[in-house]
Amino acid sequence: MRDYIRLTGVLLIICAIAAVLLGLTNGVTFEKIAEQIEKANNEARQIVLPTADEFTKLDEAALAAIKANPDNGIVRDIYEAKAGGTLVGYTVMVAPKGYSGAVEMIVGVDVNGIVQGVKIGTNTETPGLGKNAEKPAFSQQYKNKTWDNLISVIKNGTPKENEIVAIAGSTITSKGVTAGVNRAMAVAKELSGK
Repeated sequence: MRDYIRLTGVLLIICAIAAVLLGLTNGVTFEKIAEQIEKANNEARQIVLPTADEFTKLDEAALAAIKANPDNGIVRDIYEAKAGGTLVGYTVMVAPKGYSGAVEMIVGVDVNGIVQGVKIGTNTETPGLGKNAEKPAFSQQYKNKTWDNLISVIKNGTPKENEIVAIAGSTITSKGVTAGVNRAMAVAKELSGK
């Protein structure tokens, strides 16, 4: 019986030391990880709205008002994009549901309601299937779509003006990404007052 108590005590001490070391490691790396994430998001904003030279985060009150709408539950962040001090559009970070979970992405919409780019970020989609949403061949289909018409997904064929072709074997991810782009366009339209 004493051996069990001694072994339990030793195991408890080892676990406590491991927990403290993990906590210290997290404390040391947390800021660096946050900086890397912010850097990646800034690069993504520049990719999806290349005409902009300045991005300003929407103030918390305005973002809260947008998120108050239940339809905007997937909206994570919004930035105003400016060129030479003039508003040229918005970058909207959304996280719609894909097949395996949320698909984080940034969508650039100009003030005329035209999608300038889509950058897929963090996701847990299936490699070789849903992960193909990250490839330009898929995301470029959204470029030049407008907020006047909701985008829909077709499985094959030649897409019409408001359609994109789904990733083969990954219709759920394709529909999720499309829902994210549609929501980003709706938010940009609301912010622009049009």
